[in-house]
Order: sequence, then C-alpha cells, then structure tokens
Amino acid sequence: MTEFFDYLKEMLTAFFRNLGQWFVDRWAYPWFRVGGEFSYYGDLFNQYSPSFGAGGWVMFIVFAILFIALLGALLFLLFWLIRKYVKFYRTQVEKDRLRDEVEKLNIELYNAIQEKNRVLALQVGQLGLRKPEDVMNAAAGGGTGEKTDEDPSFANVRFPRLCQIDRRYANLDTKVVMKPEDMLSLEDIAKRFRMFAASQLGLYYTIDTMRVLFAAIGTGHLIILEGISGTGKTSLPYALGRFFKHPADICSVQPSWRDRSELLGYYNDFTKKFTETDFLRAVYEATYRQDPTLIVLDEMNLARIEYYFAEFLSIMEMPNTAEWKINLIASSRGDDPKHLEDGKLLIPQNIWFVGTANNDDSTFTITDKVYDRAMSLFFSNKGIAFEKEFTEPLPMPASYLEKLFADAKAANPISSATLKKFDELDTFVIKNFHLAFGNRILKQMHAFVPIYVACGGTEYDAIDYVFSNKVLKKFETFNLSFLRNELVELDRMITKLFGKNEFPISRDKIKFFLKMNA
Repeated sequence: MTEFFDYLKEMLTAFFRNLGQWFVDRWAYPWFRVGGEFSYYGDLFNQYSPSFGAGGWVMFIVFAILFIALLGALLFLLFWLIRKYVKFYRTQVEKDRLRDEVEKLNIELYNAIQEKNRVLALQVGQLGLRKPEDVMNAAAGGGTGEKTDEDPSFANVRFPRLCQIDRRYANLDTKVVMKPEDMLSLEDIAKRFRMFAASQLGLYYTIDTMRVLFAAIGTGHLIILEGISGTGKTSLPYALGRFFKHPADICSVQPSWRDRSELLGYYNDFTKKFTETDFLRAVYEATYRQDPTLIVLDEMNLARIEYYFAEFLSIMEMPNTAEWKINLIASSRGDDPKHLEDGKLLIPQNIWFVGTANNDDSTFTITDKVYDRAMSLFFSNKGIAFEKEFTEPLPMPASYLEKLFADAKAANPISSATLKKFDELDTFVIKNFHLAFGNRILKQMHAFVPIYVACGGTEYDAIDYVFSNKVLKKFETFNLSFLRNELVELDRMITKLFGKNEFPISRDKIKFFLKMNA
C-alpha cells in the first residue's frame, strides 16, 4: 500500500510538471512537440507495480478510473468553452450584420422620404399649389416664396415667423365676399367641385366620393384618406384648396415623430426662441383668415398618430370650441404673436386636418382611438374619366359652409323608422359580436347622414357608409374564422331590416370577411 502512495505521489508530480512544461512549450514554441517523455510513465509504473499488493492494485484501479474521468471532464469543459465562444462570436457577428442592415435601411428610408418630397414638390408645382411660406408671402403681396427668418426687426422675439404673419395680415383684408349666384346648395357645391377637379386638374372622382367628403367635413375636423397609392387621395385636399382659392398647407409626416414637439415645435433654451414648424405657422395663419383652411398631414401613419397628434385628438373632443387651445409656452411676453393668449393658441373653426395614409408594411396601423375620432374615406380604385366642362373655383367663407351644414342637419334628421331599424342592428351586433356602437359614433352619424342627404345622397347609403367604416372596420381585429355563422346572420339581418339591395358597402365587406376566412 505504501508503495502505491509513493508511486502516486511521484506520478502526479511528474504529470503536472510535464503538463506545465507542455503549456509553456505549446504557447512559447508552437512548432515543438509536446514536452516530456511519455515512456517515463511506463518505467515508473514498472518500478512500483510489483510491490502494490492487493490493496494497492484496488487503489490503482480506482485512481485510474477517477483520473480518466478527470481528463474527460477537462476535455468536456474545454469543448463547452469553445462552443460557447463560437456561439457568442456568431451572435456578435449577427448583431453587427443586423446593425449594418438597419443603418442601410435607415439610409434608404431617408433617401425614399427625400425622393417622395421631391415628387410631392413636383406635384404641387403642377397643381399650382404652394407651401405655407409661399402662401404667407402671397398674402403679403409677394411671390418669391423665400423665407424671411433673418428679418432684423424680429431678431429678439421668441416667435419670429408667427410675428411675420402678424405683420403681413395687419393691413390685409381677408374678408371673403360671395356673389349671389355663387351661393349654392351643398349638392350643387359637391357637383361643381367634382367638375372643377376634372376640368382644371385632371382628377376624376365619383359623385359618392364628393358626398362623403363634404359630409365628413361637416361632421368633424379630422378626415383620413386611405387606400392604395395612385388613387388620388393625396390630390383630393389639394384640389379642394384650389377650389376654395386657398391652397392646402402641406406637412409631411416623418417616421421619427414621437411627440407633439415634432408637429408644433418647441422652445429652445439656448437660442431663447421657439422653433416654429410649418404646421404651427399654418394653424396660426388660419386665425387671420375666413375661408376654409386645409392642413394636410401627408402619410400621417409613417409615425404613430396617437403619439404626435394626441393633444389635438383630445382637444377636438371638447364640446366647447372656446376650449380648443394648445399650450405653446409657459409664460407670455409683450412681443409674442397677437393671437397667443397666455402662451396658448386657440384652434380656429375654419381648419380641417386631412391625413393621407397608405396601408402597407412601411406604415403603422391606425388605431381605433384615431378612427373613432375621425371620418375616413377609402380609395380602392383609380378615377374613371367622364365628360366635363371647364369650371371656375368657388371661394367662400367657412361660415357659409357651416351654415349649410347646420341647415342640412335641421332639414334632414334621420327618420324615426330608420333609427328604430338601426337600434335593432345595434342590438344584434352587441349580442353576437360583443361590440357596441358608442355615443361618439351615434353623434357622428346624426351629423353625417343629414349632410350626405343634402349633398344628393340617400339616408340608407349614408348609414351604410357609417356602419361599414365605423363598425365593420373593427371586425378586422377579430378572429373571423370562428364567426362565419354570425357574419352570415348579420348579412341576413341587414336584408331583413333595410332590404335586399341596400347597404352595398357593408355587404361587400362582409363577403370579403367570409372569403378571407373560408
């Protein structure tokens, strides 16, 4: 037994000495063979093994097993460490590759936005439209379209561009006087605008689109135009601005927009000035004008609407329009713009915000919060040319439009029979789809339907449009494959309540749902 322990001591001493020498030789002299004479281990074993005895041989076997297990564990540990390193290295390489790809995509997105802006500028030039700064210069009698931010007289004011608007409109008469022959009904205005867009701009829209457009304008101050590219949704507000002889203001939404400062600007503590955006200047200029002002948020869902437009969504819900105020700055000064009161700006009622939206993978989904507060128009087909005659624009004050809307609501309220049928439809939807219309949608319907009828449409067609865009649109978030029977019953309920040939828009959408979830 003693001999075995002497063997074990000398063997381990030699092994670890030679192992250390191997590492030295391995890293210091890579071209050398592993140090140490392996024959030495055999000689050592032959020297001591005859004196092991029975107990020594048992201990030798146990030691051999443990020693081999230790070597196996060391080799496994080395393998595991190498594997972890390789995996970590691959992960880092993949991260670097993805980071490079994201940077390339950001560059491509930036270039695409710049290209879009250049194309938009060409379209604006072809339509004869101007950007906000051009509109202000035109109102002042100029036409250069150049910015005058460096005017020395505004060097020390916090809102130089808004103060320029004050100066331009100080002695300018913005009153819009209508000729008696131009005081048309809503139906005639819709027809005239359709003919104007076709004859002067080469834009063709259906009469139903015109009715929906003016009914939407009379229902709320936020309108969303969505659909596939090339259907004329972006050109529609431009054409309407031309029709009213007050060009629409263009504000291109950027993917980086995260809060209201991107839309309204912000106070710069370093320069002691407010960074004014085109959007803010357009809103402020509208406080001086009487005609309708259209502010276009081009491709508004490139960023999340409920982030940068949240304040406006909340303000426009207030029933008292005198409370439609946005906070721009905490304190007021004597040289601030005239229409700023205690650092707040009142949103005038002659403004309509028109957002265009593409439905593709490059944009964000428009949430129910936004849809519920807006009136939306969907463009699915390109305009079809029709016979036209040259038609002049029709300048008018926004108050005249508001009067027509008010008269339409008084003259064409939804009939009690239709409301009863609609209540039955509401009950069916709540029971089978657990979805209620909500007071906001009912309020919008009571405004939309009378104006749509005043534009020459029918009551059922107007309700069909509201039901399709305000209720059935929410079905897109459901798992409709489990609601096929309920959708079929909904189609039957519409037939039962309104007739077989009514509600074509809603029926087409129900058929689409059934087809997509067949």
